[in-house]
Amino acid sequence: MHFTSEQRLDDGVLEREFTLGEIPGTLWTPESASASTPAPLILLGHPGGLHKMYSRLAARARHSAATGFASATIELPGSGDRPRSAAAEQARSDLRRALEAGEPVGDDIVDRLVLPLVEKAVPEWRTTLDALLSLPEIGGPVGYSGGVIAIGTRLAVVEPRISAAVLFAGSFVPRAILEEARLVTIPLHVLLQWDDEGNDRQQALALFDAFGSKEKTLHANMGGHTGVPQFAGDAAAQFFTRHLS
Repeated sequence: MHFTSEQRLDDGVLEREFTLGEIPGTLWTPESASASTPAPLILLGHPGGLHKMYSRLAARARHSAATGFASATIELPGSGDRPRSAAAEQARSDLRRALEAGEPVGDDIVDRLVLPLVEKAVPEWRTTLDALLSLPEIGGPVGYSGGVIAIGTRLAVVEPRISAAVLFAGSFVPRAILEEARLVTIPLHVLLQWDDEGNDRQQALALFDAFGSKEKTLHANMGGHTGVPQFAGDAAAQFFTRHLS
């Protein structure tokens, strides 16, 4: 892991951009984090485009830092300045065409778009987690927060170091991931915007039902994709305080 920039934000949070091989990312650590008092870690998932998503990711990280958590995120394969996949671009074009025509989005399109992303992103997240946990100021336990929900689901299945997850429903879910959801056993807090224009609500409900976790909570709120109310975010923060502190 190579740090490429560093700045201390006005609330004392240390923000560092890094690269790990070809993977760019950002790490935020609270002022209290040190080798003697390492901070628990939250991995911040997002739909891609670190520069576009920066303000929202930084706000989530600073909110978490106020309760003692470090946060980190990485750029998704095929997003930002990372190389594009012709197959993924075609699948994305097919998806837009179906949505604009008011047609149902077929499983074939979802599989071509999402499954390759999951297959590439999850190993990258695990490699990043290895590097982050080698830093003296970062310790466990570890949580995952955000989307793409198929990535979060796969990580919850294969990564034993993740103790709890806040998942954002708002992206298409392949049938294979619905089956994998039955293997998820960690505590879950799922956020669903009821009127999310880019989300299949019934599929999101089916995914929540499929999760095998004994402790799982669904917070559904009226509004579109970016309209998550503050109290829903506060409830997610309290969830991590209970499970990661």
